[in-house]
Amino acid sequence: MNNMHSATHSNRSREMPFIPAAKQDRSRRQFLQALTRSAAAGVLLAGVAPAFASAQEKGPAGRKKVAILATEVRKMSHAQHFIDRFLEGYGWQGGHHFPPFELASLYVDQFPEGDLSRDRERRHGVKIYPTIAEALTLGGSKLAVDGVLIIGEHGKYPRNAKGQTLYPRYKFFKQVVKVFEESGRSAPVFNDKHLSTDWNEAVEMVEDSKRLGFAFLAGSSLPVTWRIPSLEVPLETPLEESVCVCYGGVDSYDFHGLETAQCMSERRAGGEAGVQSIHAVKGEKIWELLAARERTRRLLFAALARSHTCTAPPGYTCAMPNLDWIRRASPEAVAYFIEHLDGFKTTLFILNGLVQDFNYAGRVQETGKILSCQMYLPMPPTHTTLADFFNPLVNNIEKTILEGAAAYPVERTLLTSGMTLFAVESLFRGQVRLLTPELKVAYKPAAPSTYWRA
Repeated sequence: MNNMHSATHSNRSREMPFIPAAKQDRSRRQFLQALTRSAAAGVLLAGVAPAFASAQEKGPAGRKKVAILATEVRKMSHAQHFIDRFLEGYGWQGGHHFPPFELASLYVDQFPEGDLSRDRERRHGVKIYPTIAEALTLGGSKLAVDGVLIIGEHGKYPRNAKGQTLYPRYKFFKQVVKVFEESGRSAPVFNDKHLSTDWNEAVEMVEDSKRLGFAFLAGSSLPVTWRIPSLEVPLETPLEESVCVCYGGVDSYDFHGLETAQCMSERRAGGEAGVQSIHAVKGEKIWELLAARERTRRLLFAALARSHTCTAPPGYTCAMPNLDWIRRASPEAVAYFIEHLDGFKTTLFILNGLVQDFNYAGRVQETGKILSCQMYLPMPPTHTTLADFFNPLVNNIEKTILEGAAAYPVERTLLTSGMTLFAVESLFRGQVRLLTPELKVAYKPAAPSTYWRA
């Protein structure tokens, strides 16, 4: 286990560094320094050539094949959202789109009551293999698919003392890498949500993708879903602060909120510089810290103005937001105050009881103009079809597999994974501010925004 799991709880309120583990050796530091020096996101690091041919160069003839590796497949699970779209298509730009791939294989780790994977095997003929290696080789000895999806979300897995569910995303990924190494070629990989509950493992996953030269896409559906209004942040916009207001749990929906903020923040002048410190707090501590941050308060209210679910105070329907109202509506609020290396600020507010959606606001430095929108996730009732906000995520996965290049940089998800992990650690250690030299992850965003336009 790394430093994330071995750090001791502390009630000291003074600033304290996060002690790196021995595992973070010189090569690891060199890798992150190379990330910082990268001229553009999603490209191979300088001086690092792909060791193996890509699937696009040496893949099987005919229609491209995809393998999906899932923790469990039940109604409304993440895995079902991906599997059924590759099998049956989805609505896209006013029509029904069928991915130009064959879902050739599945690996399923757990089969709970209500399992749907065996039904998909029966109805669609997609084979469930007993191991990840067999799913990738289609029962042979060499890689036989052109793309891999790792859906390590949902299922019964242990939780650590910090409340993190230990999904086997890293474990699945390393087995994929092993097949790539033994086959002498690789294929694009998508990893759903954050990379790992262990920072060193997350870094290693990105290292492996660079070393073997395969496209690596990861993260949340939030950066690519609809935006209300349809807000485009031009590259090199002089943003100075981002705020996301959302709901959900720690080490779960907080990741979605951080991805919401980061997909906007990364487009600021100079691109992303990395994160200097993270301070996660709860309840009254939030409002104490916010008292000295007038600009952050304004952004909080601007984000709330985009919410479709904001709970009104008793006796009112359209009252102007204020801190007293927020405090009463969300007594268990959580906030992450994040300082970036270039002075940029990110603040995440998890306001359960007040909102049930994801809302963004950012401030332009030169003019003071506030940019804001809602990342629209229409949650379907259980009797309907799949949640449509997975459509653009699958579409970007398709592009990544077809083009052999990630639709947007994996460095974004590496950084948001780290933000999530260190925020969890900050809470666990008594709501202390943590210095995060490990999060010196600098990158440039992809030029086009990849969100879903009407």
